[in-house]
Amino acid sequence: MISISQRIDGAHPAAARLVLPFDTRSHSRFRAELDTGEPVAVMMARGQVLRGGDRLLADDGRIVEIVAAAEKVTTARTPDSRLLARAAFHLGNRHVGLQLGAGWLRYSHDHVLDEMVAGLGLQITVEDQPFEPEAGAYTPHAAHHHDGPHHESHSGGHPHSQGR
Repeated sequence: MISISQRIDGAHPAAARLVLPFDTRSHSRFRAELDTGEPVAVMMARGQVLRGGDRLLADDGRIVEIVAAAEKVTTARTPDSRLLARAAFHLGNRHVGLQLGAGWLRYSHDHVLDEMVAGLGLQITVEDQPFEPEAGAYTPHAAHHHDGPHHESHSGGHPHSQGR
Protein backbone atom coordinates (compact mmCIF):
# COMPACT_ATOMS: atom_id res chain seq x y z
CA MET A 1 0.00 0.00 0.00
CA ILE A 2 1.27 3.47 -0.88
CA SER A 3 1.53 6.04 1.91
CA ILE A 4 0.98 9.74 1.37
CA SER A 5 1.77 12.32 4.03
CA GLN A 6 3.10 15.39 2.24
CA ARG A 7 1.55 18.17 0.15
CA ILE A 8 3.79 19.77 -2.45
CA ASP A 9 3.57 23.19 -4.07
CA GLY A 10 3.69 23.92 -7.75
CA ALA A 11 2.26 22.45 -10.90
CA HIS A 12 4.26 19.24 -10.97
CA PRO A 13 2.82 16.70 -13.41
CA ALA A 14 0.82 14.03 -11.62
CA ALA A 15 1.50 10.34 -12.09
CA ALA A 16 -1.83 9.34 -10.48
CA ARG A 17 -5.15 10.81 -9.40
CA LEU A 18 -7.09 10.44 -6.16
CA VAL A 19 -10.79 11.25 -6.72
CA LEU A 20 -12.53 12.01 -3.42
CA PRO A 21 -15.74 13.64 -2.11
CA PHE A 22 -15.38 16.62 0.23
CA ASP A 23 -16.22 14.63 3.37
CA THR A 24 -13.19 12.38 2.81
CA ARG A 25 -10.95 15.29 1.76
CA SER A 26 -11.74 17.03 5.06
CA HIS A 27 -10.22 14.19 7.10
CA SER A 28 -6.52 14.02 7.88
CA ARG A 29 -6.22 10.25 7.82
CA PHE A 30 -8.03 7.81 5.57
CA ARG A 31 -7.63 4.91 3.16
CA ALA A 32 -8.70 5.17 -0.46
CA GLU A 33 -7.82 3.98 -3.96
CA LEU A 34 -6.08 5.81 -6.76
CA ASP A 35 -7.96 6.03 -10.05
CA THR A 36 -5.94 2.96 -11.06
CA GLY A 37 -7.42 0.96 -8.16
CA GLU A 38 -4.16 0.94 -6.20
CA PRO A 39 -4.75 1.30 -2.43
CA VAL A 40 -3.33 4.31 -0.56
CA ALA A 41 -3.13 5.42 3.05
CA VAL A 42 -3.30 9.19 3.42
CA MET A 43 -1.87 10.60 6.65
CA MET A 44 -1.74 14.39 6.45
CA ALA A 45 -1.09 16.80 9.31
CA ARG A 46 -4.24 17.18 11.38
CA GLY A 47 -6.62 19.92 10.32
CA GLN A 48 -5.67 20.05 6.65
CA VAL A 49 -8.38 19.96 4.00
CA LEU A 50 -7.44 18.57 0.61
CA ARG A 51 -8.72 20.61 -2.33
CA GLY A 52 -9.18 19.67 -5.97
CA GLY A 53 -5.90 20.34 -7.77
CA ASP A 54 -3.69 19.78 -4.72
CA ARG A 55 -0.56 17.75 -5.36
CA LEU A 56 0.68 15.16 -2.85
CA LEU A 57 3.96 13.28 -2.71
CA ALA A 58 3.65 9.52 -2.20
CA ASP A 59 6.33 7.55 -0.34
CA ASP A 60 7.36 5.92 -3.63
CA GLY A 61 8.11 9.35 -5.18
CA ARG A 62 4.97 9.61 -7.32
CA ILE A 63 3.01 12.83 -7.43
CA VAL A 64 -0.71 12.31 -6.84
CA GLU A 65 -3.30 14.90 -7.86
CA ILE A 66 -6.40 15.36 -5.71
CA VAL A 67 -9.60 15.53 -7.76
CA ALA A 68 -12.85 16.75 -6.19
CA ALA A 69 -15.41 14.03 -6.91
CA ALA A 70 -18.86 14.92 -8.17
CA GLU A 71 -21.35 14.51 -5.33
CA LYS A 72 -25.03 15.26 -4.73
CA VAL A 73 -25.32 18.97 -3.97
CA THR A 74 -27.87 21.72 -4.18
CA THR A 75 -26.99 24.79 -6.19
CA ALA A 76 -29.13 27.83 -5.44
CA ARG A 77 -29.12 30.71 -7.93
CA THR A 78 -30.33 34.28 -8.00
CA PRO A 79 -29.21 37.47 -9.74
CA ASP A 80 -30.14 39.40 -6.56
CA SER A 81 -26.94 39.72 -4.48
CA ARG A 82 -28.90 40.78 -1.36
CA LEU A 83 -31.04 37.64 -1.60
CA LEU A 84 -27.94 35.50 -2.13
CA ALA A 85 -26.33 37.04 0.97
CA ARG A 86 -29.52 36.45 2.95
CA ALA A 87 -29.56 32.75 1.98
CA ALA A 88 -25.85 32.43 2.86
CA PHE A 89 -26.55 34.05 6.24
CA HIS A 90 -29.37 31.63 7.08
CA LEU A 91 -27.36 28.59 5.93
CA GLY A 92 -24.31 29.82 7.84
CA ASN A 93 -26.40 30.11 11.01
CA ARG A 94 -27.02 26.38 10.58
CA HIS A 95 -23.27 25.72 10.19
CA VAL A 96 -23.78 24.52 6.61
CA GLY A 97 -20.63 24.38 4.49
CA LEU A 98 -21.06 26.65 1.46
CA GLN A 99 -19.34 27.01 -1.85
CA LEU A 100 -19.90 30.48 -3.30
CA GLY A 101 -19.87 31.74 -6.86
CA ALA A 102 -21.14 34.74 -8.82
CA GLY A 103 -24.93 34.55 -8.46
CA TRP A 104 -24.98 31.12 -6.81
CA LEU A 105 -24.17 29.12 -3.70
CA ARG A 106 -23.81 25.37 -3.22
CA TYR A 107 -24.21 23.02 -0.24
CA SER A 108 -24.52 19.30 0.40
CA HIS A 109 -28.02 18.34 -0.66
CA ASP A 110 -30.65 18.41 2.09
CA HIS A 111 -34.35 18.65 1.23
CA VAL A 112 -35.18 20.67 4.37
CA LEU A 113 -32.53 23.27 3.50
CA ASP A 114 -33.76 23.23 -0.11
CA GLU A 115 -37.26 24.17 1.06
CA MET A 116 -35.91 26.99 3.21
CA VAL A 117 -33.71 28.42 0.43
CA ALA A 118 -36.47 28.10 -2.19
CA GLY A 119 -38.81 29.84 0.26
CA LEU A 120 -36.38 32.76 0.33
CA GLY A 121 -36.80 33.03 -3.45
CA LEU A 122 -33.72 31.30 -4.90
CA GLN A 123 -33.88 28.85 -7.81
CA ILE A 124 -32.86 25.37 -6.57
CA THR A 125 -31.11 22.71 -8.66
CA VAL A 126 -30.09 19.33 -7.24
CA GLU A 127 -27.11 18.06 -9.19
CA ASP A 128 -23.89 16.06 -9.08
CA GLN A 129 -20.98 18.50 -8.96
CA PRO A 130 -17.60 18.77 -7.25
CA PHE A 131 -18.04 20.46 -3.84
CA GLU A 132 -15.41 22.91 -2.54
CA PRO A 133 -16.94 24.78 0.41
CA GLU A 134 -15.33 27.86 1.89
CA ALA A 135 -12.80 27.32 4.67
CA GLY A 136 -13.52 28.78 8.10
CA ALA A 137 -12.94 32.49 8.71
CA TYR A 138 -10.39 31.76 11.43
CA THR A 139 -8.40 29.49 9.15
CA PRO A 140 -4.92 30.64 8.13
CA HIS A 141 -4.29 30.01 4.43
CA ALA A 142 -7.98 29.21 4.19
CA ALA A 143 -7.77 27.04 1.09
CA HIS A 144 -5.48 24.46 2.68
CA HIS A 145 -5.60 24.46 6.47
CA HIS A 146 -8.12 24.30 9.25
CA ASP A 147 -6.02 24.61 12.33
CA GLY A 148 -6.81 28.12 13.54
CA PRO A 149 -8.71 28.92 16.72
CA HIS A 150 -12.40 28.16 16.81
CA HIS A 151 -14.10 31.23 18.25
CA GLU A 152 -17.78 30.73 18.75
CA SER A 153 -20.20 31.61 21.47
CA HIS A 154 -22.97 29.15 22.23
CA SER A 155 -24.36 31.30 25.05
CA GLY A 156 -26.83 33.04 22.79
CA GLY A 157 -24.92 36.22 22.05
CA HIS A 158 -21.71 37.73 20.79
CA PRO A 159 -18.90 37.20 23.36
CA HIS A 160 -18.11 40.92 23.46
CA SER A 161 -21.70 42.13 23.82
CA GLN A 162 -22.12 41.26 27.50
CA GLY A 163 -23.24 44.19 29.62
CA ARG A 164 -24.04 46.50 26.68
